[in-house]
Amino acid sequence: MSYDFDLFVIGAGSGGVRAARFAASFGAKVAVAESRYLGGTCVNVGCVPKKLMVYAATYQDEFKLSRSFGWDVDAKGFDWNTLISNKNTEIARLNGIYEKLLVNSGVNLLNGHAKIINAHTVAVEGKEYSAKHILIAVGGWPQVPEIPGREHVTDSNQVFFLKEQPKRVLVIGGGYIAVEFASVFQGLGSETQLAYRGDLFLRGFDQDVREHLHQELLKTDMTLRFNCDVQRIDKQEDNSLLITFKDGQTTEVDCIFYATGRRPMLDNLGLENVDVKLDKHGNIAVDELYQTSESSILAIGDVTGGMQLTPVALAEGMAVARRLFRPEEYKPVNYELIPTAVFSIPNIATVGVSEEQARADGFSVQVFKTSFRPMKLSLSEQQERIFMKLVVDKKTDRVLGCHMVGPDAGELMQGIAVALKAGATKQVFDETIGIHPTAAEEFVTMRTPSA
Repeated sequence: MSYDFDLFVIGAGSGGVRAARFAASFGAKVAVAESRYLGGTCVNVGCVPKKLMVYAATYQDEFKLSRSFGWDVDAKGFDWNTLISNKNTEIARLNGIYEKLLVNSGVNLLNGHAKIINAHTVAVEGKEYSAKHILIAVGGWPQVPEIPGREHVTDSNQVFFLKEQPKRVLVIGGGYIAVEFASVFQGLGSETQLAYRGDLFLRGFDQDVREHLHQELLKTDMTLRFNCDVQRIDKQEDNSLLITFKDGQTTEVDCIFYATGRRPMLDNLGLENVDVKLDKHGNIAVDELYQTSESSILAIGDVTGGMQLTPVALAEGMAVARRLFRPEEYKPVNYELIPTAVFSIPNIATVGVSEEQARADGFSVQVFKTSFRPMKLSLSEQQERIFMKLVVDKKTDRVLGCHMVGPDAGELMQGIAVALKAGATKQVFDETIGIHPTAAEEFVTMRTPSA
């Protein structure tokens, strides 16, 4: 049977664009449909603009610190509109790059909402296209709980387009986005509160890492509220927002930013027309080949409920393209030892397992850790401390996990991830000569296990 396309990709985010580009380069006839913006969450309302805003938020401390090195710096203030305008310009440039990547690869780019009609047919703006394979790569969408006053909140898409910097802001959530944006608002001078319904944010990260970040954020005068959940939100006559928590406490702010996760963006996708099953969390269920219960339909990225990281979606997109159109080059994605970073201020970066997970997995664990004030602060009164930790298997001496809280942690951890991927042992770390003076050298000088 002949089809209009060999592969029809729904969603032009990181994973969808990667799959489409390389499938086309392998000789397939490919179409991509996108109803919003090219580049998906990461480029438009995720990693890229967030990192730009994190950079902006670090300058206040840098200006203060420069005085200890002899600089006479007079910062006149911060202009939110300049940041947002420049950010929008950069994102527009990246959108253009993504369009060129697709078009130059020979991909047919269709602007509009795509809906699945049957196992081999997709409709875009009323026109139907047939395809041998359909790939769903639509990503996620912010979710806000059903509470009275939810219409007054800002979500993780809207936060990038606030018209004004809020003077007082409450961030709700305990994941990556919550701690990152709490740091951004605090660094830019907003009076910031972070509320989380659990005991401590960043569940799943190493406990020492979580506790260290907790102490560092307290040094910034950020207000942290744990075991705290919102009951209702009321808008006041002056447009401020009154938050009532379930324990009866209240607070007033100008902006409430909900960072309570994202759901698969399956709205009006047409899944009811095909045999695509969802898991208990509402994600599209796929096998190890990213194939759904409908054999012609595949899914990758955030919509499948896996690790919500751009490089993971890119790897999955590549794997799909190779398996379908260049099978001799196909390699499954290896999900072990994937490094990740949280761009809070200070940053977190980690690769491998936490101490708690290593023990739960039955390893005989040896832990090496250190905390120190970075050299850059030695001429100042600032008291930020870096934290580093290695989790080692006693029996094999293999390093199971590496964790850091401190400036540029993500930059440093990428190299260490290569070492762990290669199976580095603690002895390899010990025998590696450090670069002096750097914070990174501490990873190869920790000799004494923690008690």
